[in-house]
Amino acid sequence: MKIALWIIVGVVISLVLIRGIVTLISRREKKKLDPKYITRFIKEKLESGNVSLSIRYNDQNWIDINRNQLLPLASTVKIIIAIEYAQQAAEAKIDPNKKVRLKEIDKFYIPKTDGGSHEEWIKQWKRDDIDSVPLYEVANGMIAYSSNANTEYLIEVLGLKNINHVPKSLGILNHDPMYPTTSALYIPTQLMNEKNLSKQEILELMKDMDMSEYRRRAIDIHNRWINQPLSDQEKKQLIKNLDMDFQKNWSNRLPRSTTRDYVSMMNKLNRKTYFKENVYKYLDPVMEQIMKNQKNREWLVHAGQKGGSTAFVLTIAMYATDKEQNKTEIVFFANNLTTQEQKKLLRNLNEFQLKFLKDEKFRTQVRESI
Repeated sequence: MKIALWIIVGVVISLVLIRGIVTLISRREKKKLDPKYITRFIKEKLESGNVSLSIRYNDQNWIDINRNQLLPLASTVKIIIAIEYAQQAAEAKIDPNKKVRLKEIDKFYIPKTDGGSHEEWIKQWKRDDIDSVPLYEVANGMIAYSSNANTEYLIEVLGLKNINHVPKSLGILNHDPMYPTTSALYIPTQLMNEKNLSKQEILELMKDMDMSEYRRRAIDIHNRWINQPLSDQEKKQLIKNLDMDFQKNWSNRLPRSTTRDYVSMMNKLNRKTYFKENVYKYLDPVMEQIMKNQKNREWLVHAGQKGGSTAFVLTIAMYATDKEQNKTEIVFFANNLTTQEQKKLLRNLNEFQLKFLKDEKFRTQVRESI
C-alpha cells in the first residue's frame, strides 16, 4: 500500500537514528560514508529556512545555524515526555514498576504507520506469552523503539498539561504545545465521516483549520480511544485515507521548536546537575539506550539521543560525555526534504556525529566550513 509505505519509511528512519552511535562503532565500509555531506547540505539549504544545526562542545557554542528557526520535531519531541516520566517517577507520582496490560497500549496502535516499531517492541513480550509489562518498559519502548502507541499511552498516564509544562520549566523559549499526534492521523477520516465530503474537500478544509481546533480534535480522539478504540476495519480505513497530501498536512502540524532550545536541553541532560539526582535515576536508563552497548561504554561516560522523521522531516538531538570529560551536544533539524535528501542525510548523519565526537581536526573543519 503506497500511502502506508511513506509512513513506514519515515519511522524506519527514526528507528535507525535512535540506534545511531551503536551502529557507528560497528564495522562498516568507511569509504562509502561522507560526514562532510552534512555541512554541504546545510550550506546549500541555508537560506531556505528548512535546516538548522546547533552544536555545543565543552560549553562553547561551536555551531549555530538558523538556531531560532521553528521546525517540526517529529519523534525527537518524545524527549520531553521521557523527562516528565522521570520527574513523576522521582516524586512517586507514578510507579515505574506498575504493570501495564499490552491491550491497553494497543488501543493507540495504528498498524502500518510506525514502520513496525511497535510490533518490534511488543514481540519480545508476546514471544514469552507475557500480557503485561512494567511502566518503565513502556517508557523504554517509546525511546528505544520509538513506539507511537507507547507514547500516546504515556500521554494519558502523565497528563498532557504536565507534559506541556516541561519546556517552560527547562527555560525553553520556543516550543509548540504538544498533543497526541498519532490520534491526529484520524482527523481526515473523522471529517469525512462528519461532513460527507470528498478527500480534496477535506484537504482544503484541513489546510485552513486553526491549530487550536486541530489539537482539540486530536485530544478528543485520543480520549475517545481510551474507552472506544478503533476496530480493525476502522484502522484500515484510516490508513487508506492517508494519502501524501494528508501526510504532508500532518507533518507540517507536528510540534515545533528550535535547535537553540533543544541544544540547551541536551546540555542539561549531559551535565547531570539540572535535575535532582533521583530524576536522573529514572531518566538515564530511558534516554541512554546507547550505553547498553559495551563498545560505547569503553569510550563514553554517558550518552543519549532521540531521532525522529516523517516522509518530509529528519531530526535528531543528542548529548555525550567521553572518558576525557569532553562534553558534546548536537541538534539537527531539517524539513521539506526530498526522498533522496533524506536518504543521504540518514546515511551520513551518524558518521558526522561520531567524527565530531572523536576527531579534533574535523570539529575545526566543521566550524570553519559553515
